[in-house]
Amino acid sequence: MTRLLVIGPPGAGKGTQAVRLAEAFGIPAVSTGDIFRHNVKTETELGVQVKAYIEAGKYVPDSLTNAIVADRLKEPDATNGFLLDGYPRTTDQVLELDRLLDAEGTSLDAVVQIVADTDEVVARLLKRAAEQGRADDTAEVIRHRMDVYAEQTAPLIDLYDKRGVVVTIDGLGAVDQVTDRIVAALAERGLHAVGPTDAVTASA
Repeated sequence: MTRLLVIGPPGAGKGTQAVRLAEAFGIPAVSTGDIFRHNVKTETELGVQVKAYIEAGKYVPDSLTNAIVADRLKEPDATNGFLLDGYPRTTDQVLELDRLLDAEGTSLDAVVQIVADTDEVVARLLKRAAEQGRADDTAEVIRHRMDVYAEQTAPLIDLYDKRGVVVTIDGLGAVDQVTDRIVAALAERGLHAVGPTDAVTASA
């Protein structure tokens, strides 16, 4: 049973690594963005509430985000572990996740923090923006998003670091290389992928 949280700044490859790690460890990748979209699309009671906030350009409140994540973690495929992507993002969400896991007699096994040189990430995102024709993604905008990320996540990293569960990984390099680094670091903590690393990193 492996319970992971993956965090990282925009452009560091967090989403890609989250999917690969979930596959490697045989656990579902639980992304708040995906959950929001699914609930909105299927028009669940929570989805209707989320849609109202999003359409109004407002931040979805912690209480609603917590409820949606709690529902997702109760599903059968998450019983033996999960990988969280995009949650928790606030101290209140951390405390709510603690409460949820405490009720099950469990806790997070590791928090994978993907880090990357700011200039490298800016260059990577500017290239992606040019390829996708997103003129609004300027260097200034990207740096601001990274500053906001750092400001928001610093308290979370500090909290989890005090618990001794943070694993910091360099996110620069080929996707396979980064996956290898994470899998190796987790193995050192007794958390082993369900398949060989070469099979894991060979998958797209």
